[in-house]
Amino acid sequence: MREVPINLRQLRYFVRIAEVGNITRAAEQLNVAQPALGLQIRQLEQDLKTELLLRHSRGVVLTAAGKLLLERATRILQDVEEARRDVRALSGSEQETLVLGLTPSIMLQIGPDLLVDAKNEIPAISLSLVEELSHVLVQALERGEVNIAFAYGVEERPGIERRPILEEELLFATAPGPDAVPETITLAEALSHELVQAGERDQVQKLLKQAAERFALPLSILYEAQSIPAMRTLVVRGAAASIMPYGTAIEELKAGKLIGRRIVDQPIKRTLYLVRAAGGQASRQNEAMERFLGTVTEHLLESLGPLARRIG
Repeated sequence: MREVPINLRQLRYFVRIAEVGNITRAAEQLNVAQPALGLQIRQLEQDLKTELLLRHSRGVVLTAAGKLLLERATRILQDVEEARRDVRALSGSEQETLVLGLTPSIMLQIGPDLLVDAKNEIPAISLSLVEELSHVLVQALERGEVNIAFAYGVEERPGIERRPILEEELLFATAPGPDAVPETITLAEALSHELVQAGERDQVQKLLKQAAERFALPLSILYEAQSIPAMRTLVVRGAAASIMPYGTAIEELKAGKLIGRRIVDQPIKRTLYLVRAAGGQASRQNEAMERFLGTVTEHLLESLGPLARRIG
């Protein structure tokens, strides 16, 4: 019987499932029907004649064979992307492409402005924006799917260059009520509320857990929402409060659907990094691109106002 060769789509699907640890969540991020995604993985396992994933109630974990394939697949996808980019670059007249990764909060604040600025500041470069959580952007950068990313809380790791850009203060967000509320709140008061936060891999939840442990405060995360819009909706409905970035709920805050308060005694802060692959190929429009990246930072600082502090 003729064997069906492994294809790049299967490898991309497998890598995304391995990264998020959940087939349902991976299907949502890939915009693929869950049955179709599961079929591709089963075909991959049949072709390799081994089990790659162990299913359990909360998602999946990699087998030993799965861990090996993840390492090799990540390298293969990165090599393919580099080959595509290098071949296209042979033509000096071809327009370059910048795939820029942004977090959801940054995209909501300044995404549309960046497309306009890119047309004016880097007309020789085609800008493509990718919106993902910070840890997903870093993984996409390692695979060569993203050229540069603005991501929060990036730790040192091989093959990645990171430069701190700014420090951002998070807000305590609640639905408006009949009574007036103070403009600020203490950390103990904020953590006394039942909260809805993003998943365990999200940096904001990690920061909250660290702060609660450091100051011996209780932490009640009533809901974990893998979807940012779902998290906002729960807060707007009054089902829970949340500690979140300003950009995550910028429209609701401006419209008065949410009230944001600063935590005055022990503010929760996160650091934004400009991240790129170490030793990456220089752009023919490098000077213009660096100016454009500086514009991104200025837009963010202007949007965040007193909630942000420039680093460097």
